[in-house]
Amino acid sequence: MHTQAHTQAALHAQLEAQERADVWWASLLCTRFEDGAIDVAWDEFVRLFRAKFVPEHIQDRMEQEFLSLTQGSMTVLESEARFAKLSQYAPHIVTNERRKAKNLVMGLKPSLRTRLVVFDHRTLDEALSTACRQEGEME
Repeated sequence: MHTQAHTQAALHAQLEAQERADVWWASLLCTRFEDGAIDVAWDEFVRLFRAKFVPEHIQDRMEQEFLSLTQGSMTVLESEARFAKLSQYAPHIVTNERRKAKNLVMGLKPSLRTRLVVFDHRTLDEALSTACRQEGEME
């Protein structure tokens, strides 16, 4: 019974959150985009949404987690997935592909990082591909 009550409460909270977001978006359309032009870039929408629904202290904590992210016991792919998720909270740090690649590499295990710093990765995909190959060779 406790599980059913918990599920009901979670569903209710989800519906309330969705309703709040719907009301916010409708209001934004009426005020910010009153000229009918709702052609808003995705990153601008995300910025507006986070400003409204994600408290600043949470955004700051996620940015700090991004800045201190290390591979630890994760695989390269797991580490990159975490990196991608947290980098959304630090767009001013990963301003281009080269910086993304550098930040990813610097968070990898030291034994792997030393193998990767000699490469000039221009994109995150290049760095990720090389890191996965090197990780496979080290196993």
